[in-house]
Amino acid sequence: MPSLKKIVCLANSKKNGERCIAGIDLDTGNWIRPVCVRDGYSDDGRVPRDVRLVERREPELLDILEIPLADEGNNFDFESENLTILSGEWRLLGKAKPTDVFQYCGNYPYILHNRKKYVNVSELQSLPFRQRRTLQLLHVVNLSVQSQGIKQWKGSLETASGQKLTDAKITDPIFIEKLETGYQITNDYLVTVSLGMPWAHDNWEGEPPCWKLIAGVIDFPKFASQQSDLIAQTDKEIERIGWDIDQGRKYLQQSFNKISRQQLSLEELTQFLNYLKSIPDDFDNLPS
Repeated sequence: MPSLKKIVCLANSKKNGERCIAGIDLDTGNWIRPVCVRDGYSDDGRVPRDVRLVERREPELLDILEIPLADEGNNFDFESENLTILSGEWRLLGKAKPTDVFQYCGNYPYILHNRKKYVNVSELQSLPFRQRRTLQLLHVVNLSVQSQGIKQWKGSLETASGQKLTDAKITDPIFIEKLETGYQITNDYLVTVSLGMPWAHDNWEGEPPCWKLIAGVIDFPKFASQQSDLIAQTDKEIERIGWDIDQGRKYLQQSFNKISRQQLSLEELTQFLNYLKSIPDDFDNLPS
């Protein structure tokens, strides 16, 4: 059945004169790539301007969008995230913060399936359909960029877990505009990496590969990065000792007079993490 999907936009990237939109379904946590079936657009997933505009502007990264989508879409025989765009207006529901989407950074051994700059379609087709991932959100702690000409940039990155991708084409037009005007890399970033449609250089031997692209770049300031890392570590410790939400909240109220880890300073988060690490596995309840 068709339905309205609520997604947080994590990519609005250049694609053959139009844009490719992608984001996370806030109800399921799964990636969605809206694809158009209009003549002239059905062969590569591009979304025309008159379809994708919200409040007469381009969808922006971290926009929370409501989009009429079918439950299936043209997957081009290798993409698992595609849903067909249905008639109806795209609505802007609000704006997420970088820390809100940090949780969607996937814990995978590779950046999109392997250590290479590309993935072959045959490699994707060998996987069960739901594992044919062509989108991934990364927490990037090292990013460098290089101009390849007017509005043509490539980027190399390293994630917080040490994964690397080099010389990937940047297709985020807003980030490209920032680079063109002299923007300097200073922060950590949340980066959406996407696979493009199959394409081969001249004299390429073998099947045309799907190249890994830097499709969305979100500033993730150092404080937010450190905060999210500490919260992720406390998540693991809380799971280890078996605390529920009420136990955690009670400790925060008693120790810091706060009810949420997001309200803690980095020093307080570190104190909380060290306390959790000191608790043995067989700990049952908070002390009275």
